[in-house]
Amino acid sequence: MAGLLKNLLKAYTASFAGLPGAAWLLSLVVLINRSGSMVLFFMSLYLTDELRFSVADAGNIISVYGFGYLAGSFLGGWLSDKWGTSRVQLLSLALSGVGYIAIRFLSDFYEVAIAIFLLAVVAEAFRPANATALANVAPPEKRARAFALNRLAINLGITIGPALGGFLATLDYHYLFWVDGITSFAAAVIFYRLLFRAKAAGSAPLENPTDAGASPSKDRIFLFFLALVLLIGILFFQIFNTWPLFLRQNYSLLENQIGILLALNGFLIILLEMPFIHRVENRNSMNIISLGVLLLFGGFAILPLGRGFGYAAFTVIIWTLGEILIFPLTSAFIANRAPDSTRGRYMGAYILTYSLAFIAGPALGSYLYSHFGPTVLWSSAGVAGVIVFAGFLTLNRFLKREAVLRA
Repeated sequence: MAGLLKNLLKAYTASFAGLPGAAWLLSLVVLINRSGSMVLFFMSLYLTDELRFSVADAGNIISVYGFGYLAGSFLGGWLSDKWGTSRVQLLSLALSGVGYIAIRFLSDFYEVAIAIFLLAVVAEAFRPANATALANVAPPEKRARAFALNRLAINLGITIGPALGGFLATLDYHYLFWVDGITSFAAAVIFYRLLFRAKAAGSAPLENPTDAGASPSKDRIFLFFLALVLLIGILFFQIFNTWPLFLRQNYSLLENQIGILLALNGFLIILLEMPFIHRVENRNSMNIISLGVLLLFGGFAILPLGRGFGYAAFTVIIWTLGEILIFPLTSAFIANRAPDSTRGRYMGAYILTYSLAFIAGPALGSYLYSHFGPTVLWSSAGVAGVIVFAGFLTLNRFLKREAVLRA
């Protein structure tokens, strides 16, 4: 038993070997920033309990954040190509710190809505800039693991932030804004000292790009890929909406049990994602993503077939394995496909697609759930999974044909 554990630990640590130092530093900044992420998780409660907004008004403000997410995703990618990723990341972190603290002093509906939109724009501009920088510092064959490391930092941070936020919210909601703002400033300081002043590789835009005309809007394979990603995102974001509602109403699970299931998702990602990606990073990524699609969509599609906490945990394990096989490899695929001079715009379009899914997913899922019932919703997820699976197999054929034509 001890030998088995030793071998597992050796395999786990080996999956981190060989990654550039700058990739670790970029992920460290993400970890610090995400460890303070708590305002958004409790925003609806703050607006209704503290500011006495109606549920509808609180929902409208959350939607405003979604539109700011869209704008920030596009702007962050575009500015990364123009200014360089370091400037965008530093400005995003610093301005986010100002934004979180400023909202704490606002109480009027329109003031809060405008501030939330501006905060979303500056905060979400960080994502494409950070992803582009990560792609620039990691060699193509290691980008999947670099993105997996980044996701590990995100999941560790999200494990810390909401838990601490729940405790602070019981004392005073205003603490959430101060902590979120201060950790954003701390991440900005760390970024400035360790990466910005060091002028990390890939942080500046190319001075004389030879492929400046390359555009993601003219890349048909990339656009087809984004359409498949949009469907993945629409399903995945059900975990914030119809999924917990279904577990509460049909499985009779309590809120703390649903929280444990979400913690199981994060634990499995932390434990398995890096070793998995290390094993498959040199294989055909489209085939691996296709398998991940079947697991992700299938894990939700089988929800009506059982009951109870144990079965719910089983479904979480299934779709988490799919998540592990999809997200790092899709990020790496785009980073490898994008030309150096427009990689920011490619990553921005990718993240913007998820922001569209963040807006459309809950609305579409709620409509199907309320008008046709949860069985129709999860059955539709199964059908959509087959379509997306076939889409990635088709995409794989397109890529092989493209490679032949280039050769």
